[in-house]
Amino acid sequence: MQIGIVGKPNVGKSTFFSAATMASVEIAPYPFTTIKANRGIGYVRRACPEKHFGVKCNPHNASCSGGTRFIPVEMLDVAGLVPDAWQGKGLGNAFLDELRQADALIHVVDASGGTDADGNQLPVGTRDPLEDIRFLEREISMWIKSILDKNFQKTAKRIHLEGLKVEAIIQERLSGLGVTVPDVTAAMRTTGVTGDPTDWSDNDIYSLSDAIRRISKPTLIAANKADIAPKENIQKLMALKNYIVVPCSAEYELALRKADKAGLIGYVPGSTDFTAVDGKTLNERQAKALEKIRSYIQRGGTGVQDAIESAAFKLLDLISVFPVEDENKLTNHQGEVLPDAYLVRRGSGPQDLAFKVHTDIGKNYITAINAKTKKPIGHDYHLDDGDVIKIVAKRTS
Repeated sequence: MQIGIVGKPNVGKSTFFSAATMASVEIAPYPFTTIKANRGIGYVRRACPEKHFGVKCNPHNASCSGGTRFIPVEMLDVAGLVPDAWQGKGLGNAFLDELRQADALIHVVDASGGTDADGNQLPVGTRDPLEDIRFLEREISMWIKSILDKNFQKTAKRIHLEGLKVEAIIQERLSGLGVTVPDVTAAMRTTGVTGDPTDWSDNDIYSLSDAIRRISKPTLIAANKADIAPKENIQKLMALKNYIVVPCSAEYELALRKADKAGLIGYVPGSTDFTAVDGKTLNERQAKALEKIRSYIQRGGTGVQDAIESAAFKLLDLISVFPVEDENKLTNHQGEVLPDAYLVRRGSGPQDLAFKVHTDIGKNYITAINAKTKKPIGHDYHLDDGDVIKIVAKRTS
C-alpha cells in the first residue's frame, strides 16, 4: 500500500513525511524545497495476536512493542502543487506523475492560513484553508480529465460504432493511475454520466474525472500547523462533510521523534505524552520546548500517527492479517513465531493474502487454515482483522 503526501508548497508536507518516516529530507520555509519525490516507510498500529495465543512473537516485517504491531506502509512525499499544475506550472507534471500508484492521499493543509496559493508566507489567518482543498482537488481532477481528453472524440466514436463497454475503455485509458473498472462504474453511477460518450459534454467529462478522483484516490485532510492555527480555521475544517479531517502538528511530531531517537525522552508515535529517561538531563531550552509540546499533545497527540492510521483503516478500510506456515506452532519455516503482518482490504479472501505473500503462492493456492479455530476456510471466506492464516499451496520445482 502506498500513501501520497500532497499539498501546495510550504505547508509542512516534508515535515509531515519526515516525522512519519524519520527519513532525512530537506525542510525549509520556502516553496519548492522538495523537487524530487521522497520515499519512506511509515507505520500503522495493530494488536499483535501473541496475547490471544499466549506466545511471544518474533517480528520479521513489522516490529512489536507491548503487544502492538507497527506494520509498514510506503509513503511518498512529492513536490508541492500550485494552481494550473496539471498544465505543467511549477513542478506539476512531476507531482502528478509520482501519484499514479498511490492508493490514498493525505492532503497536508496549512490550517493556520499563513501561506498563499503558491506557498509564499503570509501573516497567520490571512488565507482560507478551504481554498487550498478546492484548488488541489480541481488540479488532480483536471489531470485525470487531461488524460481522458486525448483523442476522446475518436475513442467515443469507436465505442459508439463497435458497441464497446464504456467503463472498460475508460479504465484502460486510466489504468496507469491504478483506476479499476469498478471505480469507473461507481463514478458513472454517482454522476449520472452514462449512455453514448459521443454525446458527453466537456462538463460531463470533468464531472466523471472528479468522481473517479474521489473514488480511486480517496483523500484525508491533515490540518497541519494546528498548534498555531486560529480556532475558527480548525472549526471550519472539522465541519467539512464527507471528509476525514485530522488536526495535526507535524513540527511537534518530528521534534518528539528526534528527541526519542537521541535518547532524551521515551516517546511512542501516537501517544499523548512522553516519559523522562533516567540519567538524561535536558537543558533549559530543551525542557521548555518539550513542555510546550506536552501541553499540546495531552489534548490528543500530534495527529500525525492518527492521520496515517485513519488513511489506512478509515479511507482504505484495511485490516491486518498474519500468515504462518504451521498453524499449531504459529511459525514460518525458520521457526519464527508470528513473523509477518500484512495489510489487506476488508472483504479480501485467503487467496488474496496468498498473492500478498508471494505471487507463486497465490497462483498455486489450494486452501487455507484459520489458526484460531484450526479449521479449513473456503475461497469465499472473508478475512477478519487479526486473523492468523496458514496457506496451503502446491509445491513447485
